[in-house]
Amino acid sequence: MKHALQEMMERRKAGEKCGIPSYCSANPLVLEIALRRAKEQNTPVLIEATANQVNQYGGYTGMLPKDFYKMVLDMAAKEGLPEHQVILAGDHLGPLTWQDLPEKEAMSRSEELVYQFTRAGFTKIHLDTSMKVADDPEGLLSTETIARRGAKLYKASMRGYEELKAEKPDAIRPVFVIGSEVPIPGGAQEAEDTLEVTSPDAFRDTVATYKRVFEESGIGDGWNDVIAVVVQPGVEFGDDQVFLYDHDAATKLCGALADYPEVCFEGHSTDYQSAECLKNMVTDGIAILKVGPALTYGLREALFSLSLMEKELVPKEKRANFIEVLEKAMLDEPGNWKKHYHGDEKQLALARKYSFSDRARYYIGQPVVTEAMNKLFANLKEYPIPMNMLHQYMPITYNKVRDGEIALDPKELAMDGVSNFMADYEYAVAQ
Repeated sequence: MKHALQEMMERRKAGEKCGIPSYCSANPLVLEIALRRAKEQNTPVLIEATANQVNQYGGYTGMLPKDFYKMVLDMAAKEGLPEHQVILAGDHLGPLTWQDLPEKEAMSRSEELVYQFTRAGFTKIHLDTSMKVADDPEGLLSTETIARRGAKLYKASMRGYEELKAEKPDAIRPVFVIGSEVPIPGGAQEAEDTLEVTSPDAFRDTVATYKRVFEESGIGDGWNDVIAVVVQPGVEFGDDQVFLYDHDAATKLCGALADYPEVCFEGHSTDYQSAECLKNMVTDGIAILKVGPALTYGLREALFSLSLMEKELVPKEKRANFIEVLEKAMLDEPGNWKKHYHGDEKQLALARKYSFSDRARYYIGQPVVTEAMNKLFANLKEYPIPMNMLHQYMPITYNKVRDGEIALDPKELAMDGVSNFMADYEYAVAQ
């Protein structure tokens, strides 16, 4: 069976301006609604796990690649979504979490990482060797170094695929994404005034260098497995700012794609773009739209609205107090937000709640926070939300409940906060 993303590339070569959202999240509610919408719309769904979420040591989710793979496919089966419509991907696979180690050890761990992802059945692999390791010299890494390390990871990944294929003959051959001209995963850490779009020459150099290095490494045919290059097309977000896509600024970069019809661009940090901006990106060749924090931001936003309604509906002694529980969890373990948020105590408190970077996503899955969320859902079933109050706090969702599109159920209302962002991506990639 041909990979769904290769089919997408064939359609693009034929002139279709199609694309696909790439949902990067390990949150169960985000995954559930993504799988459900794919089932309802009969489309493939691309779900990514990053190297810090999932790796051979468990990542911050505590899951190995095979664990994440099984979890998602089990969820898909519950939704009635066929396995072939689920594309599982590994994002930023490389030395991302081992930059403090010397090259030999960092690359050894990176090779094991990509091997485990592919061995588990992930079929879209982002080879990201753009970050420096402990014994790299001063200055930027050369494209040559990045490509040579990428070639090593490609070999390790294909070793995993060959082993998988030996026991599962119909296993789909993986496709690969190269490049990483973007900030660290999850959004910018500091406020920025401008963004520099990747130059066409830098893109051409990346392609030429990878092609040559693959040939020199004895894996020249491996270029046929590469479907996309990550570039910076001029989109980014921070605590309270969003850089919207500017077609004119990206014209030269996107025009360079004409010389390389075998690949498209993958855009990272596309969170919070308008639906029209996203559609313009797909039209211009940025066919894979990666989104992560915006999805959990939408969930958090909906949970806050539900919590505020709980304060009006539920007796004080029975309340889940989700907002307060989440804040305490973030204060008790500040490691996942401390270096990302800046300012005085008031500014930090507001960022913990409302930042577009959504570092709260690292805490929503903690047992104490999940318990508060489930209690919130139970309370709002016992004390149902009046439609007039729903309109006050969740007006977009109100329309869907009014029109019978979703049920007046607190969990469904929470997931609709995610759906509101997903709808923009679905619009962007539709023909």
